[in-house]
Amino acid sequence: MDVSSRVLSELASREAALDAQIEAAREEARREVEAAEAQAARILADAQARAAQMQAQHDQELGSEAERIRAEARARAEAEAQATRERASTRVQQAAELILRAVLP
Repeated sequence: MDVSSRVLSELASREAALDAQIEAAREEARREVEAAEAQAARILADAQARAAQMQAQHDQELGSEAERIRAEARARAEAEAQATRERASTRVQQAAELILRAVLP
């Protein structure tokens, strides 16, 4: 084997080694990208789950607050209705007394 053949053979061998290193680096980069994408998907899913949990908690708190307000309004309305009934009863009683005084000597 002459010198030029050996040099060509050596160059071919080095090129093959470089090609193998490049392919290994590509494969490693592909795996790293896949791992990063999987991690990003997990983070996104976690964030969506947290957002849904926070929304559900907010909805529950809002529902509880609305129920509390309704209960307070109902209690105020009942108290006002009772006060109105009492005033009306007093007026009816006063009117009856006036009528009885006017009719009876």
